[in-house]
Amino acid sequence: MSDAYRTVADAATAEFVVQGSEFIGHVRPVDSVDAAEAFIDAVNDEYADATHNVPAYRIRTGDDGEGYFLREYSSDEGEPSGSAGKPALNVLTQQELENCAVVVTRYYGGTNLGVGGLVRAYSRAVKEAVEAAGVVEEWPHEQLGITVDYDDSGTVRSILESEGYEFDADYEAQVSFDVRVPRTEAEALRDRLRSATSGRVDLE
Repeated sequence: MSDAYRTVADAATAEFVVQGSEFIGHVRPVDSVDAAEAFIDAVNDEYADATHNVPAYRIRTGDDGEGYFLREYSSDEGEPSGSAGKPALNVLTQQELENCAVVVTRYYGGTNLGVGGLVRAYSRAVKEAVEAAGVVEEWPHEQLGITVDYDDSGTVRSILESEGYEFDADYEAQVSFDVRVPRTEAEALRDRLRSATSGRVDLE
């Protein structure tokens, strides 16, 4: 099951105030649980003075082309049970978003909003952040490691650039490329690189 999925197009934020409490919704596309947790940690660090930083995410795991599991996580982070994390996660579920992480930051304004008010505010923060980010259809990707000698590095680089793949290049004793490639195109790219370098390429 390596089918397409919906996710946010970019990182985005949305801010508003409800009865003195400031809410900031942060959203970002992520491709692993580690990336989601790193994003949550980064928001926690940046907004360490906030009253609450409420996280939620939905991530595909074990997606090896044979099937995958959807890992869902949320936490109320000190808000009344069920008033924050679950509503945030519900927005991702309702919009069928995957490989997506959110954090809603709250600065308490002195007025208790009640459970219903909190549910509405946390839901709104995620909805508005997702709206700001935009939603796209993505296909599962994999990371491909390519190592070649300098003589072949220009050939490899031009192939990657012509296809529009995202990659990082590391020039040391040999040249290493770390490429993000759609899983459905990965084998064809491997074949093309082997052909273009007469087999002088190390692929991981």
